[in-house]
Amino acid sequence: GARAVTVRTGSFAGGSIQVVQGGSARVIRSEITHDILFDENNGAISASRNEIGGNLQAFQNTGGVSISRNVIDGNLQCKENVPAPTGGGNIVQGEKEDQCENL
Repeated sequence: GARAVTVRTGSFAGGSIQVVQGGSARVIRSEITHDILFDENNGAISASRNEIGGNLQAFQNTGGVSISRNVIDGNLQCKENVPAPTGGGNIVQGEKEDQCENL
């Protein structure tokens, strides 16, 4: 339910980042040992140039989602976002799924 979340350049999260039913969120140039989840947010969402030890998931967001140049050890999964996510240049060890299959 947070209005705005920013994880700044050089941050380290020894776990997961979850932004659920909130506003906007930005995760930039950080290291996350597990997952990033963006679910049912109504503001702009951005994940750029991160190292992610698990999955990056974006579900049912309505403010726009940008996913660019991340290194993801798990899967990149996007469903039911309006508009569909944009971005590219992601290196994904697992699968790129649904709306994110071309990112």
